[in-house]
Amino acid sequence: MQPGSTPSVPTVTLAMQPGLPDRLFAAEDLDRLRAVARLEPGVLHDLTDDAARDVLARTDVLLTGWGCPPITRDALGHAPRLRGVVHAAGSVRHHLPPEFWDAGLPVSTAAGVNAQPVAEYTVATILLANKRILPIAARYRADRRAENWSVEVPDAGNYRRTVGVVGASKIGRRVLELLAPFDLDLLLSDPYADEATAAALGARLVDLDTLVATSDVVSLHAPDLPETRHLIDARRLAAMRPGATLVNTARGALVDTDALTEAVIAGRVYAVLDVTTPDVLPADSPLYDHPNVLLTPHVAGSIGLELHRMGAFAVDEVLRLLAGEPLAAPVDRALLDRTA
Repeated sequence: MQPGSTPSVPTVTLAMQPGLPDRLFAAEDLDRLRAVARLEPGVLHDLTDDAARDVLARTDVLLTGWGCPPITRDALGHAPRLRGVVHAAGSVRHHLPPEFWDAGLPVSTAAGVNAQPVAEYTVATILLANKRILPIAARYRADRRAENWSVEVPDAGNYRRTVGVVGASKIGRRVLELLAPFDLDLLLSDPYADEATAAALGARLVDLDTLVATSDVVSLHAPDLPETRHLIDARRLAAMRPGATLVNTARGALVDTDALTEAVIAGRVYAVLDVTTPDVLPADSPLYDHPNVLLTPHVAGSIGLELHRMGAFAVDEVLRLLAGEPLAAPVDRALLDRTA
């Protein structure tokens, strides 16, 4: 820099779905960003055209979100000033291909922040499942009369129930932390966790088959990988305790949907499903109307006001990156093969 010259103001560029920034960032967070950087107007949702390449050429930080296009080697070649990528959502696998990592750029994700609402949803549904709210509510709605529910549903309640968590992911760990105050026996199954890790989370480490066979609620928090496809298949569904509940807030591919449908119709299990395969089940799927199923449309993660939590965290990370400070949530490339 020449004597007397003014340092250039860094440029931050948004790359995500059009319209998402208005829902993701509160005005005060954008003001914090603009106080130290130039926020490029508009949103990049295609990195291959000439206009996008002009923007990339002056970009210091890419602030990404859902719908960000892949940041390929070609895109990086047009971004000589790029210092790093901050993702205001969860997984970075969809927009950061293997070739991206060769550049050695730092990456941050708000996955830990997004874990909070998923864990909250999961814990709420676990407690309601053990309370047998689904069948009680369905019967009350149909019969519309008083019953002695302790007699009618003698196995209802959370006292000394066993809850099995599959996957010591950010969400799985948070679920165990939130369940700690309750009178529950907590189990954990994860091939990469050890007994000390489980104990620190208030759980006992067991293999998956033991967890499935001994839990009143089985809650899935594993990543969608080739080896986890249909982790819960017909054999493991048959091994579940009669009347046990399967909770899936992870990925639909972890469960054999056809086998689960058969188990639900047979009255063997209950299910709480926020994710399915396909993402939207066929209109004639029995899971929509079955009284033993709570089916929600992938809303456990951040929605509505919760989006601002992710946006605020991402802005914090951009400010750290620009200030040369360590990121609070750096992504470890070596762990991507076994994380979401």
